[in-house]
Amino acid sequence: MKNVDNNAPIPTLTKDNTFLLTEYSKDKKYGYDPDYPVNVFYQNTKNENLNAERFLNALAGPKGEKITFTKLESCCPFPTKRSEMGAGFLDVYELTWQGQTSPTKLYLNIYERGYLLVPVGLSVKK
Repeated sequence: MKNVDNNAPIPTLTKDNTFLLTEYSKDKKYGYDPDYPVNVFYQNTKNENLNAERFLNALAGPKGEKITFTKLESCCPFPTKRSEMGAGFLDVYELTWQGQTSPTKLYLNIYERGYLLVPVGLSVKK
């Protein structure tokens, strides 16, 4: 993992219970490459998908289109001190929106922390 940052601020929640995203990634690999996942950092909640959903629900398509997402799989094991097993997995989500030519896959990491940015080609939901 190339973009873990334990000094990243805890994300702010909006009134809609999504993350407040204000910055856009300039790195085309961010979120799209298993080495550069979106680090949504789950903290001892019973729902390990909560922060992933808070992130995904804050996104829109490139022109503000409403997105839908589906968790496809978990993949790409890596060592982490934040799980009882000593290993974590990335979650792979498929994003779709109207007018899209093919679905988009994003890699999310619920175990580690990093700056939350809008991946290249996506926008913030209005």
